[in-house]
Amino acid sequence: MTLSLYTAACTVAALLFILSLAGLSKHVSAKHGNYAGIAGMTLALVATLARITDVDRLGGVAALVLAIAIGAVIGIWRARKVEMTGMPELIAMLHSFVGAAAVLVGFGSHLSTSAEQGAHSGLPPAGLMIHEGEVAVGVFIGAVTLTGSIVAFLKLSGRMSSAPLALPAHNLINLAALAAFVVLTVWFVTQPSVWVLLLITGLALALGAHLVASIGGGDMPVVISMLNSYSGWAAAAAGFMLGNDLLIITGALVGSSGAYLSWLMCRAMNRSFISVIAGGFGSDGRTVGEVRDYGEHREVTAEGVADLLRAATSVVITPGYGMAVAQAQYPVAQLTSRLRERGVDVRFGIHPVAGRLPGHMNVLLAEAKVPYDIVLELDEVNDDFATTDVVLVIGANDTVNPAATDEPGSPIAGMPVLQVWNAKDVVVFKRSMATGYAGVQNPLFFKDNTQMLFGDAKERVGDILAAL
Repeated sequence: MTLSLYTAACTVAALLFILSLAGLSKHVSAKHGNYAGIAGMTLALVATLARITDVDRLGGVAALVLAIAIGAVIGIWRARKVEMTGMPELIAMLHSFVGAAAVLVGFGSHLSTSAEQGAHSGLPPAGLMIHEGEVAVGVFIGAVTLTGSIVAFLKLSGRMSSAPLALPAHNLINLAALAAFVVLTVWFVTQPSVWVLLLITGLALALGAHLVASIGGGDMPVVISMLNSYSGWAAAAAGFMLGNDLLIITGALVGSSGAYLSWLMCRAMNRSFISVIAGGFGSDGRTVGEVRDYGEHREVTAEGVADLLRAATSVVITPGYGMAVAQAQYPVAQLTSRLRERGVDVRFGIHPVAGRLPGHMNVLLAEAKVPYDIVLELDEVNDDFATTDVVLVIGANDTVNPAATDEPGSPIAGMPVLQVWNAKDVVVFKRSMATGYAGVQNPLFFKDNTQMLFGDAKERVGDILAAL
């Protein structure tokens, strides 16, 4: 492939990646966005392989194609097998692979460059110093992404407590690690050595694990988008090390879009990105903040909920991660269809951080064939609760907690929430009275217009359908 043709292919691939991000910004066009991303990546791989014309390297190309084929088979198998509830864990592991790739590329680039340059005395040439600086930064970002993603996987899959790790002076530990990285990078740039690079790698591996371990379960949506951003910058760093412009562009797109998404998630929780990284507010179910007596809660049966729905003209359903765990999206979709056939105005209110992944609830509902036009964001539905007859809160907790607006001293004070308590009647589907990931008591459960329906959400919705 000629250089001009390769440049044209890279340009088209980059445009397809941009179209992919644009499509993924809305669930209506997400499928087409995925198709654009697949096409762009396929074109990028073909163009990159076609640029290799050296006969001596064809054996390596064959091995590379074989590795791509094996990886594709494994990736398709895992993607088809994983449940939607396990998608956050899968994404975290995929991010770890990008980090590992950046680390391996960094070591390979350093070793090959050292072999070409041979021994030298004094300071290395300026070009070599710049390259080794790229290697140090790329390996550092990659290693942070690697262990950070593994810890995120362990937290999300329940193999590790979701409570934040609070070591003494943990912020100072992070700052000291960054300062040590700067010192080691200067040392590595001026006196390139694989041993110094190993020190940088070890430091970054420890920092990545500590950063994510210090973040609680309540901030997990931010963690996922943050790691997505890190993986993008790791890919861009690999592009600099390999001199591949397309990889730099792709990594920059992923890194910047992930950073922007992280900012949006933090804004949705009234949190600063720095405060999340410094240690999040999630817990493993233990109550944090002030414990107050809000009175007694009221329980309701599935038949009682069915009676409320029969008399309702407007219903809003606000799902959370509990709906995903119970896989209740299908009976919820059936309930929606049944109510709409009766002439009831049914809509969904989706909080930006509902679930453990940005857009998690939207994907679940789309999977169950819920019409896109009745799935609304927080800002679109919040003003309508005052005129809503019944709100069904299915597996949500922190995202519908009035303490965020009524209690200035609450750990979630200022967090935008779905103001479901303004509706005429509220039914909360939960397994127990336990707190959510933020570990904060929810006064909603004790309000006069709220009733609790305990048990598995999928089974309870099924009971309501039967009663209707």
